[in-house]
Amino acid sequence: MKGATAGVIAAAAWALAEPPLGRLAGTPFSDVRLLGKLVTRGRAWPLPGVGLHLANGAAFGFAFERAGLRGVKQGLVAAEAENLLLWPGILVLDRIHPDRHEGRWPKLATNGRVVAYELATHAVFGAVVGGLVRR
Repeated sequence: MKGATAGVIAAAAWALAEPPLGRLAGTPFSDVRLLGKLVTRGRAWPLPGVGLHLANGAAFGFAFERAGLRGVKQGLVAAEAENLLLWPGILVLDRIHPDRHEGRWPKLATNGRVVAYELATHAVFGAVVGGLVRR
């Protein structure tokens, strides 16, 4: 399967896994909500949130395939590396995201539950994208 398509499917798997993984980690945080609430306010955030999340997945999957990466193990490593590289950006989100300002979310950057959630969601994404990209 092409990388971009695999990335979209993996991002959809991530989005579907968010509610149970959030409950398991004990956090209300959601990447789909994070993206959606950055671009719109009110109750209309799910559609743009999902759209942006799927687009990000496609971009990751494309880059994953172009880098010559394949398989679940490489998918896991690549997704967690991306998580680590982008983590400093969470400091900015702590300052600007409406769910932080309105008290719906805890401080993100130093919250162990959010870290656990992010590790789990990236693992789901990485395993799926890696497993779907052609060998």
